[in-house]
Amino acid sequence: MASSLTALGLDIPVLAAPMAGGPSTPALVMAAARAGGLGFLAGGYKTAAALAGQITEVRSTGVPFGVNLFVPNPVPVDPEAFHRYAREIAPDAEPYGVDVLGAAIVEDDDHWQDKLDLLLSTPVPVVSFTFGIPASTVIAALRTAGTVVVQTVTSPQEARQASEAGADMLAVQSSAAGGHSATLTPGRIPPPTPLTDLLRQVRHAVPTPLIAAGGLATPDAVAAALQTDATAVMVGTALLRAEEAGTSHPHKKALADPSRRTTTVTRAFTGRPARSLTNTFTDHHTATAPPGYPAVHHLTSPLRKAATAAGDPELINLWAGTGHRRTTAEPTARILRRLTS
Repeated sequence: MASSLTALGLDIPVLAAPMAGGPSTPALVMAAARAGGLGFLAGGYKTAAALAGQITEVRSTGVPFGVNLFVPNPVPVDPEAFHRYAREIAPDAEPYGVDVLGAAIVEDDDHWQDKLDLLLSTPVPVVSFTFGIPASTVIAALRTAGTVVVQTVTSPQEARQASEAGADMLAVQSSAAGGHSATLTPGRIPPPTPLTDLLRQVRHAVPTPLIAAGGLATPDAVAAALQTDATAVMVGTALLRAEEAGTSHPHKKALADPSRRTTTVTRAFTGRPARSLTNTFTDHHTATAPPGYPAVHHLTSPLRKAATAAGDPELINLWAGTGHRRTTAEPTARILRRLTS
């Protein structure tokens, strides 16, 4: 089946993944497009106005691009567990003047409707969804507006749901991916299924075109994914040290540190499973962090921002996939082209 991305005129089958929190800058998105691929603006943790500004900036260059949104799929936190966790991390927060003990429980939807309205009123070439599957009416409205709809999935069961909802393509994310797992059931950590095996399982379940994601750090890994029924691949960790990425300095420095060899899947930072380089925070709190997204995210966010400003990598979410040791500090275009060489 021909990919829905074909009409966008891509020269290389590599997409720059949306990385919320800073890394996915307009500059990175534009660089990915100029290299012959396609990049995604990360709509997560932004207001609709902030996202609109980035869309306008990228659109003005005339390059193809996508936008990713977090679909509300809350995991309500247990209040007692929330406050216990606040007491647990208070000694980490106190030196930075961050009051976690007085933090309120925040269960928001990340400005979902405002951002959806934006994308329906001023359509973009591609929209991808993560954390949940929008209503089929939402997907149909976007498609009618001329937008290609990509749904991120982590299992054959999720793939069937997304296909039935009308998604044009599926981004199949393995557990090797850095950052948040896109799982629709965040109370359970997805099994460590190799990406090529997961692609085969999803292909057996649905005929929808597939995009492979998770742990893709070498040309051989990209080639293997493309040979396993993937129309394209999506890379994130590989671009975290790119010149155009907005990744924080301590995060980039940690990725380049040869002593940081391991990653772990943790709820410690956001209450939702996410793969990070191990550090003091993951070592101390992974086993005790409660499920609860976005409440735990909002609880730890001020501490993470303060630690980032201080250049302290031990208390921040060092999102990284299993291929993190192959990250390089060079232009986005060079990284993407090497992955398809």
